[in-house]
Amino acid sequence: MRVRGFLLTLMLLVNLLVTLPATATATPTKSGAWVVREEQLSDRLLELTVHSTAVGRDVGVRLLLPPDWRKHPRRDWPTLYLLHGCCDGDTGYRSWTDKTDVTELTSRTNVLVVMPEAGPTGFYSNWLSGPKWETFHLTELRGLLEREYRSGHRRAVAGLSMGGFGALSYAARHPGFFRAAASYSGLVHTTANPDVVEWVLSTLGDDPDALWGDPVTHARIWAAHNPYDLAKRLRGIPVYISSGNGEPGPLDPPDAEFDSLEQILNEQSAAVVDRLRAEHVRVHADLYGPGRHIWPYWERALHRSLPMLVGAIT
Repeated sequence: MRVRGFLLTLMLLVNLLVTLPATATATPTKSGAWVVREEQLSDRLLELTVHSTAVGRDVGVRLLLPPDWRKHPRRDWPTLYLLHGCCDGDTGYRSWTDKTDVTELTSRTNVLVVMPEAGPTGFYSNWLSGPKWETFHLTELRGLLEREYRSGHRRAVAGLSMGGFGALSYAARHPGFFRAAASYSGLVHTTANPDVVEWVLSTLGDDPDALWGDPVTHARIWAAHNPYDLAKRLRGIPVYISSGNGEPGPLDPPDAEFDSLEQILNEQSAAVVDRLRAEHVRVHADLYGPGRHIWPYWERALHRSLPMLVGAIT
């Protein structure tokens, strides 16, 4: 009987352990960012699917590896972030390699080129209510790149349109993180006038206040992200700014019409250049006159600014 009682007690204990809630023995939930999938598209080009806690979903990142990346498995590498513009859905991170010659251009440049997703209109910011793109790019992704792809601490950043905003805003908001910054046709003065503010709000969907809040009651938050207002904080690094004036130029098709968006961004670029110079920032301005808001001009701007960007990190 004693043996039988012991066996019954033992069986009850086993059953109790089996039926304990899963949380009692579960592995702690991951946080930060990690690679869900890696696809090698060519010898140097990798496409990553990265899960981001800050964004709350999987996001895309493309990497162009340095030409000598595999030859030196213990070396870390200078890193150039290329930021995309708005309105390309969730695949904007592919645009630099799909629409420019950046792969060929960097084929002899030992720099890791990072092209991360930022959402259709993520504005390279931690939203008041929504995704935290800034945390993803500058904390989660940075850590992942350093751990797994040997990204070093010497970084530069460039971007077009919304990405031009991101490049200057990130460099100003995080002094020392980037050693050079470039904006191509960038939205670099988000409060230049009421029409610009209204345009920004119109891109944000059903809850435009979710990004930086109401532009009047949350004016300090808008200013805290606006490159024009942050100009002084770009002292100490070289800055490149380019844009056209919206008139059809040498890289436009023969039937091209006037581009009012590029004209507006050109006015912003000129205002920021003046502000940077007043604050004694080293700025190279390429306000090249005729030219519209299209990729051939941004590819040319990358060619023109790359020596400055690479020179600052190598």
